[in-house]
Order: sequence, then C-alpha cells, then structure tokens
Amino acid sequence: MSEEKYISLAEIKDLLTAESEKRAENGIEFNAVQKSALMHAQTLAVLDADQTEELVSEVIQLDFFQSKSVPEYVAYRVADCLPKYPEEVRAIFSKERIPLENEDISSIIDIVAKYL
Repeated sequence: MSEEKYISLAEIKDLLTAESEKRAENGIEFNAVQKSALMHAQTLAVLDADQTEELVSEVIQLDFFQSKSVPEYVAYRVADCLPKYPEEVRAIFSKERIPLENEDISSIIDIVAKYL
C-alpha cells in the first residue's frame, strides 16, 4: 500500500515539468489536460519547492497549529495561496472551522511575507 503525502503546487510543477521534458525526448507530448495542469502550476506556483517546504515547516511549527490539531494539508494550502491579508487566511481555515485569533493570523501573514 502506498503512503499518502501532501505536496505543494511548486512540487507538482517540478514533477510535471520533468515528465514533460522526459516525454519530449521520446517525441511524446502531454495531452490537453496534462498541458493545462502544467500551465496552471507554472502560473500559480510563486515559490520554488524548497522555499515552499520551508514555509510549510514554519507554519506547522506554530503553536496554534499543534494545539488546535490543524490538518497538515492546511499548511500546504497556505504555501500555495500565500495569503497577504487576514481575510485570505480566514478563507483558507474556514473549511476546517478552526477559530483563529488575530495573533494566529498575524503569525501566518508574517511567515508568508518572509518568502515574498
């Protein structure tokens, strides 16, 4: 059984780019859906994969992330969306119905700002 692992949009971009190059060497092109996925990842992935992993790690280490049992994939959403405003942070956390204090939101915005 395979192990599930969350990956960022930057990692998806790297994987799709590598696969596209590998196929191009063999004269094979991506189909329309694969091309669209690659274009989406290239357009929206602002950080590289290493920066994204660092950001995710910092977010996961926040005290409230541990104390409120926030799922790990929420940290990846933060890294993919790079929220700059409190409303954007609230939107990311709204599905989980996790109440955030203003200092929690500020902590996330401060971490994201270091990478922009």
